[in-house]
Amino acid sequence: MRKIGISAQALIAAAFGAAIMGGAVSVPKLLAPEAGAQPIAIQAPPGAPLSFADLIEKVEPAVVSVNVIATQDVGGVQDMEQFLERFRGAPGLEEFFQQRPAPQETPRQRESRSLGSGFFISEDGLIVTNHHVIDRATQIQIVTSDGKELDAELVGSDLQTDLAVLRVKEKGKYPHVRFGSSEKVRKGDWVVALGNPFGLGGTATAGILSANGRELGAGSPYTDFIQIDAPINRGNSGGPTFDLQGNVIGVNSQILSPTGGSVGIGFAIPAELAKEVTDTLIKDGRVSRGWLGVTIGDLTPEFAEALGIEDTQGSLIADVTIGSPAERGGLLRNDIILSVNGQKVTDATSTTRIVGRLIANTSNKFEIIRNGKRQTINVTVGERPNDPYAAQGNPSAPGSNNGVQTPGVPGVLLEDLGVRLMPMPEDVRQRLGLRPTDTGLAIMEVTPDGPFDKAGLERGLVILEANGQPVPTIDAFEKTVKDARAASRSKILLAVRVGQSTTYLTVDLPAG
Repeated sequence: MRKIGISAQALIAAAFGAAIMGGAVSVPKLLAPEAGAQPIAIQAPPGAPLSFADLIEKVEPAVVSVNVIATQDVGGVQDMEQFLERFRGAPGLEEFFQQRPAPQETPRQRESRSLGSGFFISEDGLIVTNHHVIDRATQIQIVTSDGKELDAELVGSDLQTDLAVLRVKEKGKYPHVRFGSSEKVRKGDWVVALGNPFGLGGTATAGILSANGRELGAGSPYTDFIQIDAPINRGNSGGPTFDLQGNVIGVNSQILSPTGGSVGIGFAIPAELAKEVTDTLIKDGRVSRGWLGVTIGDLTPEFAEALGIEDTQGSLIADVTIGSPAERGGLLRNDIILSVNGQKVTDATSTTRIVGRLIANTSNKFEIIRNGKRQTINVTVGERPNDPYAAQGNPSAPGSNNGVQTPGVPGVLLEDLGVRLMPMPEDVRQRLGLRPTDTGLAIMEVTPDGPFDKAGLERGLVILEANGQPVPTIDAFEKTVKDARAASRSKILLAVRVGQSTTYLTVDLPAG
């Protein structure tokens, strides 16, 4: 897997179902939806094809345009803040909004129209598309390749993987395609994408598989995307990407673009995941995922060195949600998860996906490292709530005071580390959403260019642990530092509370 950082402006997902404030889309008549009921498959030509015409002619009847009428919140405070953030710095913009009446706290709702793509996967009219195409839809209509308009209803959708299944209401036998294997397609192999870009239904583009195993960040924790350079644009969302045998190897979902149009970097949900999710949606109407209630991070080489661990295969627990299955099962902050039910984890993403596939309310074996020793803990996972972070509140911004009062800058200055510390006051513990048993040290002052400053730590943050050990007192913290030096370690690993979330940072230890 390969991680890439992408800005919210550049990564356009919902924009594929581009808002169109007005009329229906006219699509040329091609083939009747009743033409053929068997899954479409063709023999791929050897080498580079002279034309994709035979492939497109056979699979195009199964590809549809998706027209949606939905409700949209507009005019609220959040709406204005997002607008200002997007165009921050434009001359006169903030002054303009300051002169206008304050926005309503409760946003208005209005009707919006959007376009997307989809494709039949069964002869009785089941269609796959993206969740964001039909999100908050009040009316869904699909347009077949011969221009026939059909009303459709939602079978089920899954926000986490951005997939949805529709069913046309009119009975009939519809041409359909089948999922293939994205894993059998190599980088450089030809692919063909079909869809409804900008309302221009029946559009085909060709390119190659550019990469696979793409991670697009926290917004897509369950998906390793395949990357293609076949041009896809707004309205292509939910459309299929085919291999040369006419099998669907991906569901087009997002593009990377500084302009809003195709620059040759598109992302599709792999066929294996799409089939697994759509099968579940057809059966149950929803996807139920296992939930631990932990915040986890990758076990980086820096973290492993600070903890004296050689292997970096695993994930580090940064937070355990109060009242969560993880807390009830005995998992603790700073535990390192190595495997789940014997299946090894490599990083935080693989852990999230393995846990997400567990059945809610079942007991599962977690192999962990705690205080340098391996052990196995049985944890009964729960069902992932729609918003697992709601109970944690809104974290304060990094670097904020977090409520620590510093008159006269109290605390003890550790000159070699460039930091002044004091035990965390009770009111701060409560404000940070910590348990009554949680202890820590508040950072009262950071010396410029010292080790703490170079690590990015600032006044107002709270240190909960050092190298996996609680630090209720400054003496306990200094002992941890002394032990790390005695073990010839060059770093210490700190669990740092920022608002109501915990993160890990390493601090270089000066010789001493």
